[in-house]
Amino acid sequence: MKKATLINQPLSEVIAGMGHGDLLVIGDAGLPIPPATRRIDLAVTRDVPRFLDVVRAVLTELQVEEALVAGETWQVSPHVGAGLRDALGPIPVRTITHEELKALSARAVAVVRTGEHTPYANVVLKAGVTF
Repeated sequence: MKKATLINQPLSEVIAGMGHGDLLVIGDAGLPIPPATRRIDLAVTRDVPRFLDVVRAVLTELQVEEALVAGETWQVSPHVGAGLRDALGPIPVRTITHEELKALSARAVAVVRTGEHTPYANVVLKAGVTF
């Protein structure tokens, strides 16, 4: 059995295969996922698992050089934005539109669907390097 924070097999597999500049999207239950993009569906029921819990778990294994967050997040769900800033620590955060975030989902190696039912609880994580 894996001895680490992140124990979800498909999510661990995706992270292990990511290279510098690859994108991983973590989204709320309503974020549209392009048909050709890999879907890792963690949603069990309303708000299970929570968006920020999944973000924190992913950050234990993925080296992130930048996070992209929709400006609507800061306006509509500021508590989500504050939680993201806290979880991301020193990682730079760039604000984009929600439409840009959805478009980037098509370029992502995967979109992780959480059970979150809070509007605009979405983030694009850009993989960095550890050296």
